Amino acid sequence: MRAQIEALKPVSTEVVHTQAQQGLESGLGLQIQFASQPDVELAFESLANETQKIELLSVRRDGTHTYANVFVPDGKLAHFERYVTEYLEEKKDKNGNARDHRALLNTIASIRAAELRALWTDEPALLPDDVTVPFWWEVWLPVRGQRQAVVEDFKKLARLAECVVSDKQVEFPERTVLLMYGSQQQFSRSVMTLNCVAELRYAKETAEFFDGMTVAEQQEWADDLLQRAQMPEGDVPRICFLDTGVNRGHPLLAPLMDAADLHTIEPAWGVDDTANHGTGLAGLAGYGDLTDALALTGPIEIPHRLESVKLVPKDGGNNGDARHHAYLFTEGVARPEVAAPNRARVFTSAVSASDYRDRGRPSSWSSAVDKLAADTDGAGQYPRLFVLSAGNIRDPNAWAAYPASLSTNLVHDPGQAWNAITVGAFTHKADTEGHASLKAIAAEGGPSPFSTTSRTWDGAWPLKPDVMFEGGNAAKDDFGAVGMASLNLLTTHNEPVDRLFTTTNATSAASALCARMAAQIMAAYPNLRPETVRALIVHSAEWTEAMRAMYLPAGHGPSKSDYVHLIRHCGWGVPDLERALWSAGNSLTLVVEDVVHPYAKVKDKGVITRDMNLHALPWPMEELEALQDSQVELRVTLSYFIEPNPSARGSTSKFYYPSHRLRFDVQRPLDGSTDDFVARINAAAQREDEGDPVNPKDPNWYLGELKRHRGSLHQDVWTGTAAELASRGFVAVYPSAGWWRTRPALERYDLPAQV
Repeated sequence: MRAQIEALKPVSTEVVHTQAQQGLESGLGLQIQFASQPDVELAFESLANETQKIELLSVRRDGTHTYANVFVPDGKLAHFERYVTEYLEEKKDKNGNARDHRALLNTIASIRAAELRALWTDEPALLPDDVTVPFWWEVWLPVRGQRQAVVEDFKKLARLAECVVSDKQVEFPERTVLLMYGSQQQFSRSVMTLNCVAELRYAKETAEFFDGMTVAEQQEWADDLLQRAQMPEGDVPRICFLDTGVNRGHPLLAPLMDAADLHTIEPAWGVDDTANHGTGLAGLAGYGDLTDALALTGPIEIPHRLESVKLVPKDGGNNGDARHHAYLFTEGVARPEVAAPNRARVFTSAVSASDYRDRGRPSSWSSAVDKLAADTDGAGQYPRLFVLSAGNIRDPNAWAAYPASLSTNLVHDPGQAWNAITVGAFTHKADTEGHASLKAIAAEGGPSPFSTTSRTWDGAWPLKPDVMFEGGNAAKDDFGAVGMASLNLLTTHNEPVDRLFTTTNATSAASALCARMAAQIMAAYPNLRPETVRALIVHSAEWTEAMRAMYLPAGHGPSKSDYVHLIRHCGWGVPDLERALWSAGNSLTLVVEDVVHPYAKVKDKGVITRDMNLHALPWPMEELEALQDSQVELRVTLSYFIEPNPSARGSTSKFYYPSHRLRFDVQRPLDGSTDDFVARINAAAQREDEGDPVNPKDPNWYLGELKRHRGSLHQDVWTGTAAELASRGFVAVYPSAGWWRTRPALERYDLPAQV
């Protein structure tokens, strides 16, 4: 230790000389690092000394060692040198007590000048391995009497290192926190003179951070993103927005859409976005949350392009007039299809009614969506994929009543559409750092306070929302609930001359992110049907721990009604693109596209149920049997589009709104042979036709056959042992009653259904 302190003296002299030349006013001195012995707790409290103005700046633990950074003013290394001398000489005070500082010195393994990594107190993995990569640092400065003098000293040193420092700062009693942009290589040029840095961390970029920049600063970030973006080439899928229009003059959007891809329902409205809504959704659909896209340093691949139809002139999402939207929606879909009929596209809309009086019943608007999705007018040859927002809770008083407010604010029209993907909002944004009086309303991973549900819908109607994507959060204090920019998503502003970035949230943002995922799947698998793309999105979803904690009981196994309760609030959870695109090592995804003929007209018998599809499941039998009692899961997702018939009778009965209904069932151990399985399905289908849907129970499903068959997308999860799964070798898809069968005068009974 004596030798190490001696080696620090010339370093300190050089550093102090440089600091004096640069006119630093926050005190001259050297930062040194004390490292502990392995598996020994460093007595770091004894390192600070107020009389000598020796300051303990930070402490971090890394594996078996503890590290403490200490600022030692000019000339004060002698303080620690004296400690070592008294230790070696076993000094005693006037009362005869030992003054050898053993409690401290016996824990120290080394003393050296603090380098850049010594100041890093965040997760080690967050510090890039490539020292030339620039990123935003969170810099924690000590106060040291004159707070602003320390800040100005740091800014001076950062400028010399050619780093950029934000003008905004957050002040705490003993620390000032600000942000700096630069690489480790740049910052290292001045690290030995950094007498005014207590800690370095990786900056937590939020929408508020980017939204608060000047337009010139935003332009620099946008330029960097454009340089990293790998733009699509050739005939790629389109995301078509039915919203308030899009301003393609934004530099981030111009490469993703042509002027010819901007349409409008009414020429007098123009095609541009004056509501600052559609442009923001386009930014999310192109790049995802810009908070993440801007913070990255590597390339961003964009495999799709954008289109826009101005569906409403000025109102944003959830302010549409449902009286006209069945017609307007149909017109909106026609515009881009007439202009470019052969494109693969996903339609998405965050425009919805301002109320939820339908409570799941089909409306003219939702029925129009179902009709367009099924391509009823084209005999089902060209089905369409629709992604709809579930609708939002916009009342701050309701946010404050979270989570009870989720159960009473229901999905808005047309989110009840059977054939669409209806998207709710959850959030990972729960950090209110810098706002001491505010606390995030939703926990990380929980449903967003803006989201709506189907909690009180009649059990006959679909389980909505289908899935959830990031929709941001709100905060509250003793005075009520408020929105916060830092809890929102960052996206493109509709007036790029004034601002390039703005914030957005709620199910509008979530639906744009879902449409992005749909386009990414379509780009990876261009031959998949829209029904299959929908199935993959939902099939890849999983509930977060926060969702399970909110809606599944603790202490005992959930019932099937508990799972329905969870789904009506959170859908099937949060989709994952990687799970949707690839089979993982422990999770095989088998995709089957087929056609079933549900009904046929037979002389003297009328219209009867016709076909069942039977699919063999290619289990690795020997491997499953070898696993024996190991717990496994089987997830089955059945997706098809129905032709709607929203007559008065159809609005009140689940039997008459859909053209056909399909069911699935999986072979059970007690079925014996495949023929026995088929016989059981036939008997079950006949009993259901006769109004007595009784089937032997198969208890290990989350929902079971009485609860999973809602709407036109059915999913369920079976849990059991690997040995039991090995005996489940077939899945059957079979029809149930729909108006194609019960309304023979309309002559639809011979039509096929894609699954």
